[in-house]
Amino acid sequence: MSTPTATYTRIDLDDLAPEHNSPVLRSFLDLVAIPSEARDEHRVATWCRGYLEGLGLEVVEDAAGERMAGGGGNAGNLYARLPATAPGTPIFLCAHMDTVALEDHVVPVIEDRDGTLCVTNRNAAILGGDNKAAVAVMLEMVRELVTSGEPHAGLELILTPCEEIGLLGAKEFDTSTLAATFGYVFDHANDIGKIVVQAPTQVSITATFTGRASHSGIAPEEGRSAIRAAADAIAAMPHGRVDERTTANIGLIEGGTAVNIVPERCVLRGEVRSIDHDRCGEVTAEVIAAFSDAATRHSVDLDIKRTDEYRAYAFTERSKPVAHAMAALRAAGHDPLLVPCGGGSDANIFNANGTPCANLCNAMRRIHTSEEYVEVGDLAAMLEVTRQLVRLAVD
Repeated sequence: MSTPTATYTRIDLDDLAPEHNSPVLRSFLDLVAIPSEARDEHRVATWCRGYLEGLGLEVVEDAAGERMAGGGGNAGNLYARLPATAPGTPIFLCAHMDTVALEDHVVPVIEDRDGTLCVTNRNAAILGGDNKAAVAVMLEMVRELVTSGEPHAGLELILTPCEEIGLLGAKEFDTSTLAATFGYVFDHANDIGKIVVQAPTQVSITATFTGRASHSGIAPEEGRSAIRAAADAIAAMPHGRVDERTTANIGLIEGGTAVNIVPERCVLRGEVRSIDHDRCGEVTAEVIAAFSDAATRHSVDLDIKRTDEYRAYAFTERSKPVAHAMAALRAAGHDPLLVPCGGGSDANIFNANGTPCANLCNAMRRIHTSEEYVEVGDLAAMLEVTRQLVRLAVD
């Protein structure tokens, strides 16, 4: 496919051939047009609730927005259940309703990109396909089951808020309410057919160095520079790709008040990730030790806040959710491929809580950028994978 920066032909929805102008595409266009930055998902949650209630389902919204870390959310987790109509293995599906921050309004348009139909944003901002492509597919799966009466072994749907800022909604979801044996999130921007079987532990670190302010031209020797201590700390810590399993990064630095003042305060914010949980702990300890040593050398105070964001998980091809997904992918015409991922998802939280959950790639493209797009054909393809997940769960 040509690069997304080229000029393409835009197509009106009403001009699409019937096989492309599908309910899942129309739902997706509606969903991405609704702003839903993390902590502000109320409008899209209301849309999803109305959609499900219009199908005759009971929708439960919990108080995750009030309980989650940092508070301030205006939507909780949405939960709906379709009771089993046939024997088999009940499963759940999960997608998140929030997006990263918007730099402009989302005005979805359909483009013909050298014969491939794509949805993108007319404006220079994200589309929000992460994760509304998954939301649209899952809602359409529910609609098909309700309207067709096709036998199924039980399906539960969970739509979470605030995934993009630390999986906060999923952390507040009560997994004891689930009847499902295992489940799936569709939340990795890669080709359909890939299954994330390894995802990392992530630890966030906030380090505050506090020295002594002084005039830098008159009495610099009386000051103790917090920035200099922080700089030495960064230089000494493990950084970047530490090993094939582990990464470490400082992403934000705040400090100083003026160029003629020895800086009294400097704050570093960073993270450590590893698909090996114990290794993440080891590298985190090395980072903290580097910070402590630097603070001691420069005679500044140090306050460190460590937050364990989520825990690593690993599956094999024999794990129930993976084996089931591989069968569904093959039935839908895809060759399954098991892959690791350096990012977390709501699946990390479900697995840590003892409810097996695999992350399936759903072909979102260039997410979190102004060049984001979703192919219309991939929406249909992911819907077919979802149908097979449901059908193969019936004995």
